[in-house]
Amino acid sequence: MYNMLLIAMIVVGFLLIVTVLMQPSKQQDALSALSGGAGDLFATQKARGFEAVMQRITAILGAIWFILGLALVYLSSH
Repeated sequence: MYNMLLIAMIVVGFLLIVTVLMQPSKQQDALSALSGGAGDLFATQKARGFEAVMQRITAILGAIWFILGLALVYLSSH
């Protein structure tokens, strides 16, 4: 059981890395944070389309990875 969860955690971790790397770049947001970005105060928009899907998948994979980690800790202590 432990080995199966460990393999699942490795696979989910790899998928999590891939989904984070596939998300669109937000370099403009970083530049506005350094330069003040007062003009962008009211320009925040909700993520749509591909970006929203990738954010949702990343959050789900992160939650699964965290739960698998807790399960592995529980199994290793018994």
